[in-house]
Amino acid sequence: MTTQKIGDIDMYFEITGEGEPILFLHGLGSSVRDWESQIGYLSRHYQVIVVDVRGHGKTDKPPGPYSIPLFARDVSALLKALETGPAHVVGISMGGMVGFQLAVDAPEIVKSLAVVNSGPEMVVRTFKERLQVWQRFLIVRLVGMRKMGEVLSGRLFPKPEQERLRTTFIERWAENDPRAYRDSLRAIVGWSVSAHLEKIACPVLVIAADQDYTPVEAKASYLKRLKQGEMVVIDDSRHATPVERPDEFNEVLMGFLKKH
Repeated sequence: MTTQKIGDIDMYFEITGEGEPILFLHGLGSSVRDWESQIGYLSRHYQVIVVDVRGHGKTDKPPGPYSIPLFARDVSALLKALETGPAHVVGISMGGMVGFQLAVDAPEIVKSLAVVNSGPEMVVRTFKERLQVWQRFLIVRLVGMRKMGEVLSGRLFPKPEQERLRTTFIERWAENDPRAYRDSLRAIVGWSVSAHLEKIACPVLVIAADQDYTPVEAKASYLKRLKQGEMVVIDDSRHATPVERPDEFNEVLMGFLKKH
């Protein structure tokens, strides 16, 4: 295992390839394995860095409270410890939130930012949104992480031919520490850097699945406030786009990286 002492945790990371650094940030309840279909492809041209954030994967899982700014500070400290230059940052879902936070708090280490099915806030405004959040807490507390994985897998990979993806997702989701997952979920709810979007100066690519939880229109709305923002929509895709449609995703990301 490759770990680095960052504050009160040992943080797990992997580095593959050489060249300009790309930092990949996974989603809630996931790990570096989010990016298995990207590491080999991108590491032929770049130094690929994947990390397990606090409370996830092989990184330590101390008691909370956790927060998106805390996740961002951990990641920033890791990059400084590794003595890499400014990195291209790629984040999916919660990882995209951490990417936004890094671009606001530590712009000197973010050369470009690609956010995948994510946004600059997770503010619960409607009864339906509140119900969805509490549903997750209740499922995890009452019937466990495996059941939560079973519920999510059907939403992420609904096609008959995606059975292998569903099975893999469920097995990996069951590995989560329930307390650390709940602490991480609490870190997301209510988080926002929406008021700071105009300050983000680096190029930003928004990759949006046409069938994501949040509509493409919601992403287009915040895109207008970015100084250097562009969006690509990947059709017939859901929240886990890099896993579900890796070839299309890799092509889009590589095109963006080559420009910047």
